Amino acid sequence: GGPAPAPRAAGYATVPVAAPPAGAPDDPAADDGTAAPPASLWEKMRADPQYAPEHLALEAVRRLGPEARRWVERVHLQQPGLHPDVVAQKAAKKFINLARLSGAVSGATGLPGAVVDVGVLAWTQARMVLHIAAAYGVDPAHPDRATDLLVLQKVHKVAETARMALGVAAGREKAGALFRSGTKTPVGQVALKLGMKLAQMAGVKAAKKLFAKMIPGAAIILGTWANSSATTDLARRAQALYRQPAIGQLPHQRHP
Repeated sequence: GGPAPAPRAAGYATVPVAAPPAGAPDDPAADDGTAAPPASLWEKMRADPQYAPEHLALEAVRRLGPEARRWVERVHLQQPGLHPDVVAQKAAKKFINLARLSGAVSGATGLPGAVVDVGVLAWTQARMVLHIAAAYGVDPAHPDRATDLLVLQKVHKVAETARMALGVAAGREKAGALFRSGTKTPVGQVALKLGMKLAQMAGVKAAKKLFAKMIPGAAIILGTWANSSATTDLARRAQALYRQPAIGQLPHQRHP
């Protein structure tokens, strides 16, 4: 059979164009401070590994959505009239390369190293998806992008269940419940559960990715290939989803 139909996206809005800072680089991977999940997110995910993908998606939209919007603004100011497909492909290429590189150079070892690897990969992929959304004029900072991320990254099959899980994760975060739970769980057990959830989100074969880290050399080869392949597939799915409003296939049109 052919490719699965793209999930529906909601919350479309025109991305406003503003003047960029002087000398801003034309590189979606160049913004400082966003290359890896922040320490506060790692704390949330370790405390609540069952909902790690949801915490990552919520944080990515909050932190990376504005970055994606700024990058698209810069591209259009530097190259007016560039087709959205070209802008999206530019972002995809940068982040696929970044994912490939992160799979090859990570120095962390053992299970903790594997967890860091797949967490950084899932975060890099989220950055890419939000940049692709922005390329097609879809607001990358809209809360619905978190739902898109979870469906595109195959954490949830449909938007409804993704939204429910995001609501649970957000509620636990606000209530502070996640910092009161899981304290009696052994650290290794938490790391394994967290690693498996993040590997599912990153689209790699979880067991291979996690346990190949234990064998010197194997992780570098597997990491490079798996990261690149998974991220390339995700880029195709994201473009298929966000391209649709531009050709009128979804009812959620961008504002004129």
